Amino acid sequence: MKEHDDLQAQGADLSAVVTAVLTGSRLLVAVAVRSLGAVADRVTLPQFRMLVVLAGHGETKLVTMAELLGVNSSTAMRMADRLVAAGLIVREVNPHNRRESLMRLTDEGRRIVDEVTARRREEIGAIVARMSDRQRRALISAMNAFNEAGGEPPVNVPNPLGWSAV
Repeated sequence: MKEHDDLQAQGADLSAVVTAVLTGSRLLVAVAVRSLGAVADRVTLPQFRMLVVLAGHGETKLVTMAELLGVNSSTAMRMADRLVAAGLIVREVNPHNRRESLMRLTDEGRRIVDEVTARRREEIGAIVARMSDRQRRALISAMNAFNEAGGEPPVNVPNPLGWSAV
């Protein structure tokens, strides 16, 4: 009977966690969309994700990009075509394998990634600033565990707000 109660409690805990993460993801998507406001006429959210991946990975093969974005190669190709036309990425034939296409950010593409990321960081910072120190420490621990479980590598960025990651 105790084992059944423990499993039931774990199920309730899991449900509470999933609900909290879904709610948090809704907030983060809203922040992401608002942060794209100034460049929304130039890039969509999926296209911005491609720019972010390029910013993190550097020059990338089209096939690899499709895998990283979880889309098929033709979808990645169409996204890349639009970003090339907008002057945000450069796509060239791989000199080591002419059947492959390599992509990299232009200076303007990098500027957009930096600008949108700064807006996002500012808005998230304002939200987190309304939390207590204890809540922030708990959030750091929980988000690090969540990101690790999801296979998302940590972002190496400066800590301009001076908060400790303890």
